[in-house]
Amino acid sequence: MPAPPTPEFWARPGPVSSLLQPLACAYALGAAARWRWTRPWRAPVPVICVGNLVAGGAGKTPVALSLAARLGTAGERVHILSRGYGGSRQGPVAVDPARHDASEVGDEPLLLAEAAPCWVARDRVAGARAAVAAGAGLLLLDDGLQNPRLAKSLSLLVVDGAYGFGNRRVLPAGPLRESLAAGLGRADAVVLMGEDRTGITPLLSGKPVLRARLVPRDAGAVAGKAFVAFAGIGRPEKFFATLEAAGGRLLARHGFADHHRYDAGELARLRTEAKAAGALLITTTKDRARLPTAEREGIAVLEVEVAWEDEAALDRLLARVTHG
Repeated sequence: MPAPPTPEFWARPGPVSSLLQPLACAYALGAAARWRWTRPWRAPVPVICVGNLVAGGAGKTPVALSLAARLGTAGERVHILSRGYGGSRQGPVAVDPARHDASEVGDEPLLLAEAAPCWVARDRVAGARAAVAAGAGLLLLDDGLQNPRLAKSLSLLVVDGAYGFGNRRVLPAGPLRESLAAGLGRADAVVLMGEDRTGITPLLSGKPVLRARLVPRDAGAVAGKAFVAFAGIGRPEKFFATLEAAGGRLLARHGFADHHRYDAGELARLRTEAKAAGALLITTTKDRARLPTAEREGIAVLEVEVAWEDEAALDRLLARVTHG
């Protein structure tokens, strides 16, 4: 099931958000109670969590991919844990991109498995145990900041600078998965993706802030070319903005719900539109992972990676749990 579109009223306070505030209070109380009554399991290896506070995309997966590559280069035996959102497998299962597809394990695990061994498990503890049994020396948890069952050695909170914390209210009145105080209190550091456009920096005082941004791996491949772009991610506008920043000319843009599964009719219409406009059809790596193999021909992909402003600061933070 694709995630529903992000409600516009989540972006700023308003009457709809206020009406939903009693439900938000109940949601926050439930989340707090879950933490209070759960005894976490502590793995025999370090666990680094890459999470966020808002529903929708913040850049967790690119950050996880970057960390997996960095830690692997440093000699760590990294295994990645994912819930496998959008997939049918309960797990624990080791993701094999040659054997599994997005309908089984979700789109993000297919990308993560290219960087390091990746395990899909709805039960995070069962996934951690399976990874450790398979030889993991360090567990990288993609999402899971709100999951109390697995103890974390280091928790990184990823924040989209353009969106921030929305209207700063908890679901369903806003996009927050838990209260700001609870989430920020549990984070050891914040990864701020892009420029802070919503004024959240004062809220992060006292926390190490790692600044980073998403950049195309090959900007020259898109510069000056015309595109019809489509994306079914948390915030499709981020993809469109990255494409334009790389010099691409967007003749049309189509946003879909997060984890959207495209049918043949939708793809046919997109191909027809691009051909009529004399443009290339382009999407994200996550969207490509959800496309049937037979439908991928002729659809370009914008590959992005994380550019860290201060790599030395990142390495010092990681060294807290990888050395000593």
